[in-house]
Amino acid sequence: MTAALLTSTLTSLPLLARGKVRDNYAVGDDRILMVASDRLSAFDVVMGEAIPGKGELLTRMALFWFARLGAIVPNHLTGEPPEAVVTAAERAQVVGRSMLVKRLKPLPVEAVVRGYLAGSGWAEYSAHGAVCGVPLPSGLNNAGKLPAPIFTPATKAEMGSHDENISFESMAALIGEPLAGEVRRVSIALYEAAAGFALGKGIIIADTKFEFGLDEHGTLTLMDEVLTPDSSRFWPVEGYVEGGNPPSYDKQFVRDWLEHARVDGRPWNKQAPAPALPAEVIEKTAAKYREAFERLAG
Repeated sequence: MTAALLTSTLTSLPLLARGKVRDNYAVGDDRILMVASDRLSAFDVVMGEAIPGKGELLTRMALFWFARLGAIVPNHLTGEPPEAVVTAAERAQVVGRSMLVKRLKPLPVEAVVRGYLAGSGWAEYSAHGAVCGVPLPSGLNNAGKLPAPIFTPATKAEMGSHDENISFESMAALIGEPLAGEVRRVSIALYEAAAGFALGKGIIIADTKFEFGLDEHGTLTLMDEVLTPDSSRFWPVEGYVEGGNPPSYDKQFVRDWLEHARVDGRPWNKQAPAPALPAEVIEKTAAKYREAFERLAG
């Protein structure tokens, strides 16, 4: 693994945006260099400490899935080496943790697919018997497997805000019904292919979110990251029990610690800045990301 990188500082390319994890740089008018830092966010707040190796693992996992799922939908990769577009002095910030991608017109929705009830989906089902307008049978449990995967879109939130679940009809009003239907069809196909493969490796993909854009020809294109522990809920098969919250391959160590963290003698209010993470939590979180990648990709 390369040295930990909290924030990239490339000066040879214009910075487009810094997200919770990725720093995006313009490469001409038609490409973007996406650099996956080792930042970690929890409760929509970016932590002040890096998780060593996280950005590289996220990139390797995304590339693994892009290659495996390429027959279902085109993706944004250009196939060019990312380090070719920066200076020699900047290569260390780019190698192993970056993707050089096509610049697309992003769709203003998150394409969420759920195969199991968890998180906000479980809360919504408990209150209404449905998730994002999709009715579900009665008697399902927390972490229970759904009869079939469901598509539950969400609006994209600004940095520091929460995504908001919406109905398919609301999504269709935003982007048009034909495109909304295609996004739903492709998203479920991607989830089913990935979930079946992962299950054979001992990992349950409870839910995930995809992002799509349109290229210059209007072709639906898979973009951003895909099927990583940051965009998905991964559960180890051996720890899975219906009715509770199974252990997960993500930032759960961080969330659990933050739930009990205190700032100036009071519980943390889940607003920036976050309390400093102890070394043990950082190490355990890094280990979970490594384990997820090694299980899936070998």
